[in-house]
Amino acid sequence: MAAAYDKDNVFAKILRGEIPAHKVYEDDVALAMMDIMPRAEGHVLVIPKVPARGLLDIDPAALSALVTRVQHVAKAAKDAFSADGLTLQQFNESAGGQVIFHLHFHILPRFEGVALRPPGTMADGEKLKAQAEKIKAALGPFKG
Repeated sequence: MAAAYDKDNVFAKILRGEIPAHKVYEDDVALAMMDIMPRAEGHVLVIPKVPARGLLDIDPAALSALVTRVQHVAKAAKDAFSADGLTLQQFNESAGGQVIFHLHFHILPRFEGVALRPPGTMADGEKLKAQAEKIKAALGPFKG
Protein backbone atom coordinates (compact mmCIF):
# COMPACT_ATOMS: atom_id res chain seq x y z
CA MET A 1 0.00 0.00 0.00
CA ALA A 2 1.33 3.43 -0.96
CA ALA A 3 1.98 5.97 1.76
CA ALA A 4 -0.34 8.95 1.97
CA TYR A 5 0.67 12.42 0.80
CA ASP A 6 1.79 14.61 3.70
CA LYS A 7 0.28 18.08 3.21
CA ASP A 8 2.86 19.47 5.64
CA ASN A 9 5.97 18.50 3.66
CA VAL A 10 8.40 21.35 3.00
CA PHE A 11 7.38 21.77 -0.66
CA ALA A 12 3.69 21.96 0.23
CA LYS A 13 4.60 24.68 2.74
CA ILE A 14 6.56 26.55 0.05
CA LEU A 15 3.58 26.31 -2.31
CA ARG A 16 1.35 27.79 0.41
CA GLY A 17 3.83 30.61 1.02
CA GLU A 18 4.69 29.46 4.53
CA ILE A 19 8.39 29.01 3.70
CA PRO A 20 10.33 31.30 1.35
CA ALA A 21 12.06 30.07 -1.79
CA HIS A 22 14.23 31.55 -4.54
CA LYS A 23 11.70 31.17 -7.33
CA VAL A 24 12.77 30.81 -10.94
CA TYR A 25 9.43 30.08 -12.65
CA GLU A 26 5.82 29.73 -11.55
CA ASP A 27 2.48 29.18 -13.22
CA ASP A 28 -0.72 27.30 -12.40
CA VAL A 29 0.99 23.92 -12.98
CA ALA A 30 4.47 24.16 -11.47
CA LEU A 31 6.94 26.04 -9.34
CA ALA A 32 10.67 26.03 -10.11
CA MET A 33 13.06 27.14 -7.38
CA MET A 34 16.71 26.97 -6.46
CA ASP A 35 17.79 23.95 -4.41
CA ILE A 36 19.05 25.23 -1.04
CA MET A 37 21.59 22.40 -0.94
CA PRO A 38 22.85 22.52 -4.53
CA ARG A 39 25.09 19.86 -5.97
CA ALA A 40 25.97 22.10 -8.95
CA GLU A 41 25.83 25.77 -9.91
CA GLY A 42 22.29 26.54 -11.01
CA HIS A 43 20.70 23.45 -9.37
CA VAL A 44 16.94 23.96 -9.77
CA LEU A 45 13.96 21.98 -8.48
CA VAL A 46 10.65 21.82 -10.34
CA ILE A 47 7.58 20.73 -8.38
CA PRO A 48 3.94 20.28 -9.35
CA LYS A 49 1.28 22.40 -7.70
CA VAL A 50 -0.94 19.33 -7.32
CA PRO A 51 -0.30 17.16 -4.27
CA ALA A 52 1.67 14.15 -5.47
CA ARG A 53 4.03 12.08 -3.35
CA GLY A 54 5.96 10.72 -6.33
CA LEU A 55 6.03 9.83 -10.00
CA LEU A 56 3.74 6.84 -9.62
CA ASP A 57 0.80 8.62 -7.99
CA ILE A 58 0.47 11.81 -10.04
CA ASP A 59 -2.27 11.98 -12.66
CA PRO A 60 -0.70 11.33 -16.09
CA ALA A 61 -2.13 14.56 -17.54
CA ALA A 62 -0.67 16.56 -14.65
CA LEU A 63 2.68 14.81 -15.14
CA SER A 64 2.65 15.63 -18.84
CA ALA A 65 2.02 19.30 -18.11
CA LEU A 66 4.72 19.29 -15.43
CA VAL A 67 7.37 17.76 -17.69
CA THR A 68 6.90 20.51 -20.26
CA ARG A 69 7.76 22.99 -17.51
CA VAL A 70 10.78 20.90 -16.48
CA GLN A 71 12.03 21.09 -20.07
CA HIS A 72 11.40 24.86 -20.24
CA VAL A 73 13.36 25.53 -17.04
CA ALA A 74 16.11 23.07 -18.01
CA LYS A 75 16.76 24.92 -21.26
CA ALA A 76 17.00 28.21 -19.38
CA ALA A 77 19.33 26.77 -16.70
CA LYS A 78 21.63 25.30 -19.35
CA ASP A 79 21.70 28.58 -21.28
CA ALA A 80 22.09 30.78 -18.19
CA PHE A 81 25.20 28.93 -17.05
CA SER A 82 26.53 28.08 -20.53
CA ALA A 83 26.57 24.47 -19.36
CA ASP A 84 27.93 21.62 -21.46
CA GLY A 85 25.00 19.41 -20.48
CA LEU A 86 22.37 18.67 -17.87
CA THR A 87 21.63 16.01 -15.32
CA LEU A 88 17.95 15.44 -14.56
CA GLN A 89 17.15 13.50 -11.38
CA GLN A 90 13.88 12.30 -9.90
CA PHE A 91 13.74 9.98 -6.87
CA ASN A 92 10.84 7.89 -5.52
CA GLU A 93 10.44 6.68 -1.94
CA SER A 94 13.24 6.24 0.59
CA ALA A 95 14.65 3.18 -1.16
CA GLY A 96 14.91 5.24 -4.35
CA GLY A 97 16.68 8.14 -2.63
CA GLN A 98 13.67 10.43 -2.10
CA VAL A 99 13.96 12.67 0.97
CA ILE A 100 11.05 15.12 0.51
CA PHE A 101 7.85 13.27 -0.32
CA HIS A 102 6.41 15.70 -2.86
CA LEU A 103 7.21 14.90 -6.48
CA HIS A 104 10.13 16.98 -7.72
CA PHE A 105 12.67 17.02 -10.51
CA HIS A 106 16.27 18.16 -10.04
CA ILE A 107 17.86 20.06 -12.92
CA LEU A 108 21.64 20.30 -12.64
CA PRO A 109 23.70 22.22 -15.21
CA ARG A 110 26.85 20.19 -15.89
CA PHE A 111 30.33 20.93 -17.17
CA GLU A 112 32.88 18.56 -18.69
CA GLY A 113 35.27 17.34 -16.00
CA VAL A 114 33.36 18.90 -13.06
CA ALA A 115 31.92 16.44 -10.55
CA LEU A 116 28.76 17.05 -8.58
CA ARG A 117 29.30 18.39 -5.09
CA PRO A 118 28.50 16.07 -2.20
CA PRO A 119 24.94 16.42 -0.89
CA GLY A 120 24.00 18.26 2.27
CA THR A 121 25.74 21.64 2.22
CA MET A 122 23.50 24.72 2.48
CA ALA A 123 24.17 27.44 -0.06
CA ASP A 124 24.45 31.16 0.59
CA GLY A 125 21.05 32.81 0.10
CA GLU A 126 22.45 35.75 -1.85
CA LYS A 127 24.22 33.41 -4.23
CA LEU A 128 21.01 31.46 -4.80
CA LYS A 129 19.11 34.68 -5.39
CA ALA A 130 21.67 35.76 -8.01
CA GLN A 131 21.51 32.35 -9.71
CA ALA A 132 17.70 32.47 -9.75
CA GLU A 133 17.81 35.87 -11.44
CA LYS A 134 20.30 34.57 -13.99
CA ILE A 135 17.99 31.67 -14.91
CA LYS A 136 14.92 33.93 -14.98
CA ALA A 137 16.71 36.20 -17.44
CA ALA A 138 17.33 33.20 -19.72
CA LEU A 139 13.69 32.06 -19.63
CA GLY A 140 11.81 32.83 -22.78
CA PRO A 141 8.03 32.70 -22.90
CA PHE A 142 6.58 29.30 -22.08
CA LYS A 143 5.30 27.60 -25.22
CA GLY A 144 3.59 24.57 -23.74
